[in-house]
Amino acid sequence: MLEITLIEEGYEVLSASDGEAALALLERNRPNLILLDMRMPVMDGWGFARAYASSPGPRAPILVMTAAVDAGTWAREVGACASVAKPFDLNRLLDSIAVHAGSATGSSPASA
Repeated sequence: MLEITLIEEGYEVLSASDGEAALALLERNRPNLILLDMRMPVMDGWGFARAYASSPGPRAPILVMTAAVDAGTWAREVGACASVAKPFDLNRLLDSIAVHAGSATGSSPASA
């Protein structure tokens, strides 16, 4: 649903089902923003953020999406630019994406 909404809003979206798949996508793509779910199979959000931070080249800002009560704390732990708590207000999420995707040095939004 979120992917469809972002496409309808004019964003190019790349999706990955887990952190390892997201890192593989990032080897070939430079997104403007990463929407990061902290609880993913195979490699969680913390593992992804550590690996991404140590990767060469420019990095996109990360927006953490989580159902955890302490979403802001988790976002700070991984160096994210912002967090959105689930369930999220779609308009608030879209506003946050618009603000943070414009501050990156990449070519397309991505989702992990």
